[in-house]
Amino acid sequence: NGTGFELPWPIRWENFADAWERTEFPQALLNTGLITVGSVIFTLLTSSLVAYALARNLQKRFFKGVYFYLLAALFVPFPIIMLPLVKQTSLLGLDNPFGLIVLYTIYGLSLNVFIYTAYIRSIPMELEEAARIDGASTWRVFWQIIFPLLGPMNATVGILTCVWAWNDFIMPLVVLTDPGARTIPLAQYVFQGQYNTDYTTAFASYLMAMAPLLI
Repeated sequence: NGTGFELPWPIRWENFADAWERTEFPQALLNTGLITVGSVIFTLLTSSLVAYALARNLQKRFFKGVYFYLLAALFVPFPIIMLPLVKQTSLLGLDNPFGLIVLYTIYGLSLNVFIYTAYIRSIPMELEEAARIDGASTWRVFWQIIFPLLGPMNATVGILTCVWAWNDFIMPLVVLTDPGARTIPLAQYVFQGQYNTDYTTAFASYLMAMAPLLI
């Protein structure tokens, strides 16, 4: 009677080929992959270090102030700082993929420190004290004892950062100036016209963009 659910037919596989060409998918995939991997690595290294310093010194006024200062940044909407950000990145020469990696690392610091700090405070101090008795420095205590114990939090922060950097549209749009450095979300914007949207090719492109993260 025409009211049932049906899959589209015939399936036009050429939409994937069209999306591949129109978005210059290999280059966009490479750009997005480099930015995402770089952001995840830098985020895990920096956020865990900052959180460790704060978690073990929260009883001190300075560190407590830094902690709440970072948490306060969670309440600042990105559009408010968007225009100053564009000018700053341009002046500092950060309007490129490396600049995006730096920005993702910095802007993710607030939430990541909040996640890490609570977990680190649950790790017994006796582990560190035993290592210090054996002559381990603070640096060695962190990398050989604390960081391996942060596996669950590293996975959580890594996944959040990966999905954010991979799917983000607004920050690459306002920061990147080189068309050759555009990410997948920017490349997919080619399907949005002033009066119409090429949904068939666009959704093929969306499936291609989803595939690496799903895998």
